[in-house]
Amino acid sequence: MFRNLGVAGLLVAALAGVHPAYAADPVKIGFVTTLSTPAGYIGEDERDGFTLAITQGSGKLGGVPVALVVEDDGLKPANAKQSADRMVQSGIRLYTGVNFSNVLAAVVPSVVDAEHFYVSLNPGPSNFAGANCNRNYFVASYQNDAFHTAGGVAANQLGYKRVVLLAPNYQAGRDALAGFKRTYKGQVLAEIYTKLDQSDFSVELARIRSLAPDAVYQFHPGGAGINFAKQYANAGLSKTIPVVVPGFSMDSRMLAATGAASEGFYTTGIWSVAMDNEASQQFVEAFKKAYGRIPTDYAMQAYDTARWIGSGLKAVNGDLTKADAFRAAMRKAEFTSLRGKFRLNTNQHPIQDLYLMRIERSAGGELAPKVVRKIVSDDKDAYADQCKMPS
Repeated sequence: MFRNLGVAGLLVAALAGVHPAYAADPVKIGFVTTLSTPAGYIGEDERDGFTLAITQGSGKLGGVPVALVVEDDGLKPANAKQSADRMVQSGIRLYTGVNFSNVLAAVVPSVVDAEHFYVSLNPGPSNFAGANCNRNYFVASYQNDAFHTAGGVAANQLGYKRVVLLAPNYQAGRDALAGFKRTYKGQVLAEIYTKLDQSDFSVELARIRSLAPDAVYQFHPGGAGINFAKQYANAGLSKTIPVVVPGFSMDSRMLAATGAASEGFYTTGIWSVAMDNEASQQFVEAFKKAYGRIPTDYAMQAYDTARWIGSGLKAVNGDLTKADAFRAAMRKAEFTSLRGKFRLNTNQHPIQDLYLMRIERSAGGELAPKVVRKIVSDDKDAYADQCKMPS
């Protein structure tokens, strides 16, 4: 029943089990995300992960009845801003859902300028982590550089002395390569920026072949990453030049689409479906039962976001006009994260561990990311010192 929620237009998610005394007045949560375009599966997983937490709470988060108001931004910042502006005018005080950094940049100012709250379930661009941080803006996932600084550490440990870097030419792409270079100690042969919606990488692959690096580090989420992996394998490059990617550039949905083309890829991330902690295992099984598919990192982050928001709503009994108390509760982050350790830095971005994984076949022949080792402990982003957070 959840798979079609919010595919087009505005809706309020039907929440089973809401007590009649509260049904008329739940806390509305604005959820603007990408549900159309080739990247739409990402927004679908985010929406479904968030909705799973609500369903498990019988229509509540933190014991407070909630209603999810979903709109598709179509991966267009202008669309997302229009949605956010309408929701702000309608009185919604709490927001999440945006998947891409360029879209987030259009939404967050509308929300925080109205003294409302935004909790990011995926993007964490550098500007909002540093000089443009805001007391009403929280990040549940990571600062954009995190997986990429871990990628630099991984490349060093794997012995790659000469690399080629690729990423889309937008905020998260630029953050990605900046993050990698911050920790990488070898030589960057080329830094290649592609179009955000690019599908043909033949020119870039020819250049990689001519440069003959020890490895490629590339960041392309969604459909672009699927196309890159397939074309990379078809060009024969995967046999001679290893690939390192952040986890969201080869998530479970991408893995299913690319198949053997991504076998042997190294990935970095904060979580894997193979994590052996009890909360994570229960989430994976519940998600598979509800939606018939393996959850991506996006779904995990959305579920964590919902649980974290629930801890804040519980502290104020759903009354978001108690802004100071809600902020204080969110800063405590008293919830069980599926990734394990989770606490906030002074800029309200996570401090957490990062792992190196490798796409390998299981005993049953299925491809999945296998944790190789933890490579960064208690990671903190490089921008927190630039954040002058008011109380």
